[in-house]
Amino acid sequence: MKTYKPTTPSSRQRTTVDYSTLSPVEPWKPLLKSLKKHSGRNNQGRITVRHQGGGHKKLYRLVDFKQRKLDIPAKIETIEYDPYRTCFIARIVYQDGERSYILAPSNLKKGDTVIFSENAPLREGNRLLLKNIPIGYFVHNVELQSGKGGQLIRSAGTSAQVIAQVPSQGDDGYTHLKLPSGEIRMVNWKGMASLGMLSNPEHNLVNLGKAGTSRHLGIRPTVRGSAMNPRDHPYGGGEGRAQRGTKRPKTKWGKITGGRKTRKKKKWSSKMIIKRRK
Repeated sequence: MKTYKPTTPSSRQRTTVDYSTLSPVEPWKPLLKSLKKHSGRNNQGRITVRHQGGGHKKLYRLVDFKQRKLDIPAKIETIEYDPYRTCFIARIVYQDGERSYILAPSNLKKGDTVIFSENAPLREGNRLLLKNIPIGYFVHNVELQSGKGGQLIRSAGTSAQVIAQVPSQGDDGYTHLKLPSGEIRMVNWKGMASLGMLSNPEHNLVNLGKAGTSRHLGIRPTVRGSAMNPRDHPYGGGEGRAQRGTKRPKTKWGKITGGRKTRKKKKWSSKMIIKRRK
């Protein structure tokens, strides 16, 4: 982490990720795309998600989550920052000259070689079938359905641990993964996963230090419910610092937030969860 001399009140607490390990290059133009900003508004122009808007201009990097170019070695050209995600990304070039972006594991360096194959070597950054990964290994960018692309374990510093390989009828079977939340989940072992833990593990230690940094990220101010009037919030009104006045925590619209389970009881994927998170 990078700290700052307290030349201003905001810089006293401020901490940022040290980006000196990243490659000093511009992003690869053919893999960039401009996304329209909506600032939390729907097609009628009404705000449906509060506290969004403004922020620095940014371009979306077309990250390859499927990585289905099998059995062709690829070399790491650069490790880059991605404004749309918390982990870093790596630009790779295959032996046939094609380039793409992938999520960068923590120990991947410029010049390393990776390969995506059903039986790839057990080396960080390589991608292979879940059923071919031994128990105890850590994985990221995990597919829930074969060929759909990675959907699990994509944020900074995260990884899931393979704790069991359970065959079922015929060639089918399930891999048991322990997720960062503590949940133990079955995933079809015909899906693919990349080996290793994702980069930027210090992301959770970042202290923005001042409101302006939050505005650069496109986050607008949040007003406390207790500071509002009674017509605007269930916590509003009262002389001085008033108590909450309701039995349980509520949103601005009176919906219960604290302790109410939101997962549907008959959700189809519940049978895939062996142990719920704590």
